[in-house]
Amino acid sequence: MDPYEIKELDIQYHEDDRAQRKMNIFDIPKGQINVSYVNSTEHVVAWHKHNTQTDYWTCVNGSFKVGLAIPTHLNECGTDSFKIRWHYLSDKNPKAIAIPPGVYHGYKALEPGSIMLYYLTEKYDTADELKVPPGYFGESWETKSK
Repeated sequence: MDPYEIKELDIQYHEDDRAQRKMNIFDIPKGQINVSYVNSTEHVVAWHKHNTQTDYWTCVNGSFKVGLAIPTHLNECGTDSFKIRWHYLSDKNPKAIAIPPGVYHGYKALEPGSIMLYYLTEKYDTADELKVPPGYFGESWETKSK
């Protein structure tokens, strides 16, 4: 085996009405690095949570409204109640957020052509993901004019 062999890696691609995604960009042994290109400011990509995976998100172009539904406590029916927190990620104010397991999360682009780069601590596994629709927590994804 040549120690200087240059490898060319295939990148997984997924497209739907919300975004175009390049997934598993670098074939790393654990985890996954993905990028989403979002051209519409009308679509909400939410809600889902993971049981084991942590997500790390940063905006490399444009801006995003990020919603987090954080469990607060079990109610009398034995189900969690949630507190909604909003974060804004922008290429003009670079930050990254870490989203731990158990926290529902989602986003909405605030500008056409926004790009989200995200690292997953595990390879994507549908069995580790639980989805609920936008509005499930009674939240509004609208951005208020100021």
